[in-house]
Formats: sequence, C-alpha cells, structure tokens
Amino acid sequence: MSKGPGVQKMFDAIAGRYDLMNRVMTMGQDQKWRRFVVKTAGDPGDGLTLDLATGTGDIGALMIDTHPRARVVGGDFSLNMLKEAKNRFADKPIHWQACDANMLPFADDMFESVTFGYLLRNVDDALRVLREVRRVLRPGGRVVCLDTTPPAKNMLYPFVRLYFRYGIPFLGRFIADDEAAYAYLTGSTMDFYTAPQLAVLFADAGFINVGYQKFMLGTIGVHWGEK
Repeated sequence: MSKGPGVQKMFDAIAGRYDLMNRVMTMGQDQKWRRFVVKTAGDPGDGLTLDLATGTGDIGALMIDTHPRARVVGGDFSLNMLKEAKNRFADKPIHWQACDANMLPFADDMFESVTFGYLLRNVDDALRVLREVRRVLRPGGRVVCLDTTPPAKNMLYPFVRLYFRYGIPFLGRFIADDEAAYAYLTGSTMDFYTAPQLAVLFADAGFINVGYQKFMLGTIGVHWGEK
C-alpha cells in the first residue's frame, strides 16, 4: 500500500506545530542544517530553484535571504503545510506550488538547484523521486537532500535509540498533541537507508560528484549530487 495518502494526512494534521516541534526535537540545530543545505546548493543567480517537500518554507526562505536574486519555488503535497508557509513568509517573493515528488509538474532542465528536507523516507520509491528531481534539474545543477539517517551502532547507540523510541514520541504528544505521527517519523528513521546506502542511490539515479555530511551524533545526513 502506498505511503502517500497517510503521510499527506499526517503532515496536514501536524502543520500548525511543526516548526516548534522541530526546534525542540533537534535542540535548536535544525536551522543550522538548513543553512548548510542552502550553502551547499550554491548561488543560482537569477535562476529558478526548487525547494521540494518545503513544509513550512524554511529552506526556501533561507535561499531568498542568502541569494536575493533567486527565483524560488516551494513545493509540497500537504496543503496545510503550504498554507503555513504562505502565512509565515508572506513578505518573501516565493511561489508556492502544490505538487507530488513522484511526478513533478515542471519541464525538463528547469532548475539551477533542487533542495529538500525529510522527503525521501516518506516516499514509496526514493530512486524514482531522485530520477524525477534529476529530470527537472538543468545540466550542472545540484541537488541537496537533508534527512534523518539511522544512527551507527556505537557506544552512543542505546541512548540515541531510547530518545528516538520514547523521547520524540513523548515530545510529539506534549507539544504537537500527536504521539502517533512522531512515533511514525522516528520509526521511518530507523528503517531508512544509511548515509552510504543513500549516496549509492543518488549515483544510481544518475547524479555525479555525490557526497554527504552527517550531523547530530550521526542521525542527520545532508547528501548532494550534480546532474
């Protein structure tokens, strides 16, 4: 069964508390990772750049703040998330677009860069999505992906696993009034590709110069590649 409808309903439900939950859950580190994504994507000049699975718009807004000439499109399939994004960043010249990452409503070779946060673990076929992202990138364009990654099984692993299994769902219940949603999100992290496996998937999708960097005790990965 496809993840899509359930994931869409979940993100629609938690949209109002999504930003606060992210700040608390990541101990305030999430904005630092987003700045790293924008820096890694590079300067699009006055070209188009797409922030896919834009959520409440943080990466798209950071792109405009960092590169004011850029023409930013923020895309998401959760209409409630897009509504939050529009309200938060009404003063920024971002075009908000409802879209499905499996079948993007954009022409080939259209964007200077494509960024996304927490997208791939919520889709049925990550390789298909990466190929679709590559299609809409212009030759030489760069993709940058921020996502969770399963923690390495070292001496910190038991503590990280406890936080994922109990701490984050508790915060979800306390802050977002939705324990089940955050239990799903932590479960999808533990079952997701490792950072090296995801790098291989980027290469399989046709990207070159693939690399990644991990953050937050190895539980967050930023991957990148070029067309």
